[in-house]
Amino acid sequence: MHNLLYNTYTDKVCVSINQFYLSIYLSIYLSIYLSIYLSIYLSIYLSIYLSIYLSIYLSIYLSIYLSIYLSIYLCIYLSIYLSIYLSVDKTESQRTFTLEDYFNGTARTKSYNMRWVSDDEYLHKTGEGSLHLINATTGNGREFVNQQIFSRVAAFDYMVSADRKYVCFLSNYTKLWRHSYTASYSIYDLEKRDFINTDIPHEIQYLAWSPTGHKLAFVWQNNVFVKETPTSAFRQVTTDGAHNLILNGIPDWVYEEEMFSTNFALWWSPNGRFVAYAKFNDSGVHNIEYTWYGEGQYPNTVLIPYPKAGTPNPTVKLFVLDTNTTITNEVLVPSDVGAGEHYLSTVTWASDERIAVQWQKRTQNYVVLKTYDFSGNAWTESSLVHLTSWTIFSPDEPVFRPDSSSCYYIMSDEKQFKHLVYFSPTVRSFLTTGNWEVTSILKVTNDAVYYVSNEHNASPGQRNVYKMTINVDSHSERECLTCTLNVDRCKYNSALFSTKGSYYLMSCSGPGLPLHTLRNKVRVLEDNKDLENTLQDIAMPSVTHGTLKIGEFDLWYQMILPPKFDKSKKYPLLIDVYAGPCSQKSDFRFRVGWSTYLASTEKVIVASFDGRGSGYQGDKIMHALYKRLGTYEVEDQITAARHFIDMGFIDKNRVAIWGWSYGGYVTSMVLGAGSGVFKYGMAVAPVSKWEYYDSIYTERYMLTPAENQAFYDNSTVTGRAKNFKSVQYLLVHGTADDNVHFQQAAQISKALVDEQVDFDTMWYTDEDHGLGGSANRHVYTHMSHFLKNCFA
Repeated sequence: MHNLLYNTYTDKVCVSINQFYLSIYLSIYLSIYLSIYLSIYLSIYLSIYLSIYLSIYLSIYLSIYLSIYLSIYLCIYLSIYLSIYLSVDKTESQRTFTLEDYFNGTARTKSYNMRWVSDDEYLHKTGEGSLHLINATTGNGREFVNQQIFSRVAAFDYMVSADRKYVCFLSNYTKLWRHSYTASYSIYDLEKRDFINTDIPHEIQYLAWSPTGHKLAFVWQNNVFVKETPTSAFRQVTTDGAHNLILNGIPDWVYEEEMFSTNFALWWSPNGRFVAYAKFNDSGVHNIEYTWYGEGQYPNTVLIPYPKAGTPNPTVKLFVLDTNTTITNEVLVPSDVGAGEHYLSTVTWASDERIAVQWQKRTQNYVVLKTYDFSGNAWTESSLVHLTSWTIFSPDEPVFRPDSSSCYYIMSDEKQFKHLVYFSPTVRSFLTTGNWEVTSILKVTNDAVYYVSNEHNASPGQRNVYKMTINVDSHSERECLTCTLNVDRCKYNSALFSTKGSYYLMSCSGPGLPLHTLRNKVRVLEDNKDLENTLQDIAMPSVTHGTLKIGEFDLWYQMILPPKFDKSKKYPLLIDVYAGPCSQKSDFRFRVGWSTYLASTEKVIVASFDGRGSGYQGDKIMHALYKRLGTYEVEDQITAARHFIDMGFIDKNRVAIWGWSYGGYVTSMVLGAGSGVFKYGMAVAPVSKWEYYDSIYTERYMLTPAENQAFYDNSTVTGRAKNFKSVQYLLVHGTADDNVHFQQAAQISKALVDEQVDFDTMWYTDEDHGLGGSANRHVYTHMSHFLKNCFA
């Protein structure tokens, strides 16, 4: 069993050695060292001093005798004194990390915000609220926008035009779903030093500057508009937008949540001539309805087109507007995909006249990547890339070289690990190989490609940045840019590159305190020194990582251990679970959260385990859940808990599990398995039946109910209700959850009541899937009380 112990706040690798024996060892070592030093010093000094009064031989004899006698005395005295001093436990004077610390952000880490605007300049917003333009080479900067200008429009964000003539300020934020919101946009003229009047309406759904110059495209009331300049009149591109029916330039609910993970479906071409946008038609999609209680005498009803597993999906089309001619053309879906129901997965501009699009059939078991070239006022399929790849996960975007002649992509190799692939008109080759995975492509320049992988130390939970030099169609051996930098502190790294890759922000996320540096000029931008000083007075937990053998796989876990952890004692155990497909809970990021409080103050061991179905360890592990959610990922949490109990320091009568969303589902399925391992559990916003969840996510792993009915039927929490009689269960949900609907918890509650199961529940009125605001503090306080009562 691989077992490394990482201290979560000193960045050092700790070794589990008894402090008492260590203090004796150090005291003897130091006392002997000091006594030898004193013996030599005294013998020389006394021999010189005594030689004045005695013969030279007698003086030497007496000096050696006295120095040895004194050194032995000092050795004994110092060893006793130092052993007592060193054995004093310094943590006795430290306080624990409390629940109030968690809520107040006592140990909140700092990052470093920057936005590259050239190859050697970036914008940085200071803590005082002013925006500075900083030269990466010299480190010198100047104020670009004053804080008072932000305050004039109460801006929460900003966007600078590519030519740096204008700044667009965002205000009046109104959240919609996970990524989407509406806002007001005010444009400031940097030359005139004042805001300008525009015809941009309020409650804009999305707005973007062109990548060059200062054209604008925005979405309002589900229609696309463009402006040649901030002061010119807008031109309406689409007119058929309608609430909950037709959406242009923005995704509908299911595309926002499951496919794009953004609030936009509009993309400028690199030189700003073309605007691509998607059109979604939700007219055939069934609505989910839930009550919004609000403050009025009568509550309202919220309706969202929400396709559930096996029900009608939105239809989608892709269009491209030529801003020079105002002509709009459709980019046609390939015939082998478009013959049936399909998805638009990604849209990527390679150049102003080349666009790459990924399409998937509804089953999502393979993806088609096509490139289209602009020819004769139309977009036609080109021969650069035509890839059909088997997958059961949302595909990554291709990343093109600046000249658009070739691109890089992440896909599974013959050994079923995700690796970096190079495509050109004449070459298609894997650039990396091994039993590890490339997780993202960061940057492609004319002479290099940069990516992130978990190759180093054969540890799936680590991340490092690599570089390959480009020579036409050949590439150099990979070079790790972060593997030897602060090796104990930084095992989870990423980078943000300048426009041509000359500089990058290197962000180290753990296991030590996060560190943000500018490279290739090595300059520390944020080292979280203030947090380090704060944590000196707090007895913080430590984190251990290791592997468990389940079947043919070595699967990773992590444990958060209480301060002064003693393996001869028995501790309560809480499993913190997510366990959804391609998830990862055991990694090397620095975190301070609710688990920190539980370990530090309540002396609870909090463990997480990445079982079958988890990501970044090859497709064989991840694809184990294909067409069978609710099976292996549930079994593996039970198996892991048994392994943890066998380690000897877990109280088998105080073992609990908790999770949110998919983690709430797994928590409920584990408790409903009736294994006897878990006595308690807390499920927040859990799925109860996959037929109640959205089509894109559910069918990606389970197909439709008609195609896989047996596994749909056997994967329900409600079907296990009778087994909850032997456990204590807390069920939590928000009534306005647009993602995992309150319907899911309501059905669990109904099934438990039908089986006469006594359980605890907490609902949050008008709160969504994230339970934000006051609900967030309340839910963690409530779960803390529940857990303390269980473990009492």
